[in-house]
Amino acid sequence: MDPSRRGVLTAGLYSAALTVPLFTDVAHAQEGGRATRPAGRIGPGDVVTVRTMTDRIADILDELGGGLARPMAAAFLVNTVLPQLRSSGEEKDRKDMLSAASDLTYLTGWMAMYEREHGLGQRYYVKALKLAGAAGDHVTYCRTLRGMSLQAANLGHGNKALQLADSAAQAAPGAGPRLVAFLRGQQAHAASMVGDRHQAFARLREAEAALSRADSRREAVGGYDRSAYQFHVAHVLYETRDLAGSIAALKESLKSQPHRERQGRVHSNAVLAQRQLELGHLEEACATWSAFLDDYAQLSTARGDDHFHTMRRRVAPYRRVRAARELDERARALADAKR
Repeated sequence: MDPSRRGVLTAGLYSAALTVPLFTDVAHAQEGGRATRPAGRIGPGDVVTVRTMTDRIADILDELGGGLARPMAAAFLVNTVLPQLRSSGEEKDRKDMLSAASDLTYLTGWMAMYEREHGLGQRYYVKALKLAGAAGDHVTYCRTLRGMSLQAANLGHGNKALQLADSAAQAAPGAGPRLVAFLRGQQAHAASMVGDRHQAFARLREAEAALSRADSRREAVGGYDRSAYQFHVAHVLYETRDLAGSIAALKESLKSQPHRERQGRVHSNAVLAQRQLELGHLEEACATWSAFLDDYAQLSTARGDDHFHTMRRRVAPYRRVRAARELDERARALADAKR
């Protein structure tokens, strides 16, 4: 049985009408609280183990894809983290463990969303919110709401995406500049989806200003950098009908994307190629799709599979053009190799 479907929660359909628990409602909840018979005793070392595993899984996600990383995360949650949440320990250690568990649960939900398991991803996100509230962890709570906003945006629920993005921002009044930039960027994306051009560009300016004040530290989970900001710019420009500007922003995003973030690059190149083709630049789109294939060949990713099938469908009418024909031949060989 897939461990992501056992013990933590069960799969289901995505619900745009889901009620999101407020931080104040869950801040004192005893999610995963003391069991009648504690499963053991936790200490600071156990928290470090969970945080280290979360970082390692995030690295595997970047380098090899969610198809490999998510089952590892789910199994670790079921077999190791859940028993520890039922364990006794000092109050500080228990709070720290709840926070670490929330971070890992958020990451697992992100991967489920990325792998098209949207109902499951949403349930992980809600679990992460409750764990973060029980831990008093504002950062993970707000970051999870932002992830839920992105999920709603990916599914075309613009109003819900904006509601969740605004809720995340409202729940983080004392956030540092990097988290502020992270949240403002998502607010900008969601605002552009509902046609609020003024708010979208205002939020982008706020995101850029906050990012300029952030330190250079990179976070393995839920980080925000110049590449992510430019990706948000690309979203806003596309929604406001500036196709050429969106393409330019995507190129800037790719320039500053760390080399090891292969999964993110697969998505960025796929989106860029589709927009280049939409603009009528077939050969440039084929070159970008070729770069997409370089990374896709090394990944296990359902979203990458979607992009791959979209590429083949979009290129098919242009097979008489040499660049399109060569791309299609390479894609056919890769599809045979992945069977």
